[in-house]
Amino acid sequence: MLLKNLWNKSLKEECGVFGIYEHPEAAHLTYLGLYALQHRGQEGAGIVSSNGQKLFEHRGMGLVNDVFRESNLNLLQGNKSIGHVRYSTQGADPLKDIQPLVVHYPSGLLALAHNGNLTNAVALRRELEALGAIFQTTSDTEIILHLIAKSQKTTLPQKIADALSKVEGAYCLLFLTKDSLIAVRDSYGFRPLMIGELSGAAVVASESCAFDLIGATYGRDIQPGEMVVWKEGKVESSFPWVQHPPQQCVFEHIYFARPDSRIFGENVYEVRKALGRQLAFEHPIQADMVVPVPDSGVAAAIGFSEYSGIPFQMGIIRNHYVGRTFIEPEQAIRHFGVKIKLNPIRDVLKGKSVVMVDDSIVRGTTSQKIVQLLRQSGAREVHVRISAPPTIGPCFYGIDTPTQSELIASKKSTQDICQFIGADSLGYLSLEGLLQCVRKSNQYCTACFDGKYVLLPSDG
Repeated sequence: MLLKNLWNKSLKEECGVFGIYEHPEAAHLTYLGLYALQHRGQEGAGIVSSNGQKLFEHRGMGLVNDVFRESNLNLLQGNKSIGHVRYSTQGADPLKDIQPLVVHYPSGLLALAHNGNLTNAVALRRELEALGAIFQTTSDTEIILHLIAKSQKTTLPQKIADALSKVEGAYCLLFLTKDSLIAVRDSYGFRPLMIGELSGAAVVASESCAFDLIGATYGRDIQPGEMVVWKEGKVESSFPWVQHPPQQCVFEHIYFARPDSRIFGENVYEVRKALGRQLAFEHPIQADMVVPVPDSGVAAAIGFSEYSGIPFQMGIIRNHYVGRTFIEPEQAIRHFGVKIKLNPIRDVLKGKSVVMVDDSIVRGTTSQKIVQLLRQSGAREVHVRISAPPTIGPCFYGIDTPTQSELIASKKSTQDICQFIGADSLGYLSLEGLLQCVRKSNQYCTACFDGKYVLLPSDG
């Protein structure tokens, strides 16, 4: 049984991509980059490299450290490579759908790694299959490769631009050929993608924490609608598509990105602390301590504590060593799925009034179990504070979310949710308060909070 089936914490991570151009240890550095991006996907990982003559590939199920060994990394030759960590938002065959995908095209082999989700994938796939296309995977990423193969344009960048002009949705893409690396970000800029530099080599990653691990220097974000091509020691940038007002995913700041990353030009940790301070301003409470739900609630809880003056305590400890599978005991254990990952500290909580800070409530069942665990550990009161507005709609841009009917805030009031999870009080951060905590607030997608989608899925 997969742990994710028991741990329905909230929204699931998307994917992470990493690439490097012209470095003698390309594959090993890509491995480290993926290690830093592991939080963005734990189902599978892959690396494709190039030595200028051919591509070498290795992919597998599991965490980065499970997939790669020194023996298979040494087989990934060359000074260029791209890598991918996966949490599926599309696709059904776990092994076949692990990226980067590699295909033959007229000029040789082409590898592709994708973070995002295509909203018109169903319609495009039906159209391509009607024209005779045979798909090897169930991933929407393969659609892009078929569109490239169909393009009548001359160069690969032209073919990519032509193919993506037919695509809708969120995508950060890394392409690798025997002699080039190409990075693309969709015209809305839903997902982050940035460029760094390491000893003269170009580095591309979903988050800046990957640069930190390998000692690379952050350069800039790839802009929405931008294509960057590295080839023959040169770099070229272009904007081949119609530009749109940016729609950066605000949930990257709330939950998905690592707190030590810079996303959309801002430090994630500082934004999360600001969310906590604003939350304390909007929903003050008298209590003995502020306790985060680790790990994503920690920074917001620190901010809440700083503003409110209520002491911060790590009253819940997270087990970071839970693998993908475990043996469930024959005798039922109450709240087993939560308790294997979170354990309250009874001596800290006993007799105390607690402010429990978390990043989101999705279905509500996990919050309910955590509140019950705090009470069973002796907490006198449990006041829940959420560092985001109520999640009322699913994400269609690369995050695996429940359907709208499964989102508790889409059908229950805050008072009803409070009663359902068993808290003494419940306060969500307002949407206005959230946007006060980020710069360029008009450039963020908040559709999961307000239902204002710039693109909706099309089934053709």
